[in-house]
Amino acid sequence: MRIDAHHHLWDLSVRDQPWTSDVPALRRTFTAAELRPALERNAIDATVVVQTIAVPQETPELLALTCTDPQVRAVVGWTDLTEPGIADRLAELREQPGGSALVGIRHGIQDETDPQWPARPEVRRGITSVAAAGLVYDLLVRPDQLPSAVRAVRELPDVRFVLDHAGNPVVSPDGLVSWTALLTDLAECPNVTVKLSGLVTRTGGDPAAALRPYADVLFETMGPDRLMYGSDWPVCLLAAEYDEVVAVAESLTEELSADEREAVFGTTAARWYGIPS
Repeated sequence: MRIDAHHHLWDLSVRDQPWTSDVPALRRTFTAAELRPALERNAIDATVVVQTIAVPQETPELLALTCTDPQVRAVVGWTDLTEPGIADRLAELREQPGGSALVGIRHGIQDETDPQWPARPEVRRGITSVAAAGLVYDLLVRPDQLPSAVRAVRELPDVRFVLDHAGNPVVSPDGLVSWTALLTDLAECPNVTVKLSGLVTRTGGDPAAALRPYADVLFETMGPDRLMYGSDWPVCLLAAEYDEVVAVAESLTEELSADEREAVFGTTAARWYGIPS
């Protein structure tokens, strides 16, 4: 399978997406039907749809979508990590229509003002509950929160983590140096993989050239079998169409072996998220 391990969907007639209020290009509805032609053009067999806002109603809606759309095979949803009854809430989500497609939980840590948010005791307890339910925890952080995220991965070895968008690095010479040091530390933890996703919007000009040093670090530190491709559609549209995002990822992986490219474009996501072929 070729898997897009990270994209979003939303319907503004059902629920507002306040974070798009000052982003006109994203201030509309984006459906699986709109994405499907791009998936077919690029031979993407399955996708992982990821939550966008911290409301309890969104995740059941995404789970239900997996019952009707054969390409949407997995959901990374949201629930309040600090809720005392988080274990019961996760069990309830599993009982929803499409509940077996729930593979992970994510919270928009990047929207939290505290750079140490992942280290809070109540957050750590919630993440541990996610792991106890057999789910992955996706980390969405700003660059200043990445050190705390690395510590969480190191100090919670029984939790399977996925670092979204490679930690949202600052694409600059100084940014590359600091990010490389943190990713090198992170690579020592076997309980984490990294998404090669959400990066074209952090570049200008030629995204493949700008991102190649970052991809090279990921290939050397994490290895292809701990990397997974994700489009971050429709957010990627701020910088590139879906086909271009795939082309950039294929350019960055062109020197890998066939098996290594297969890992980045499918095997890693299938194994880490438990997506059956």
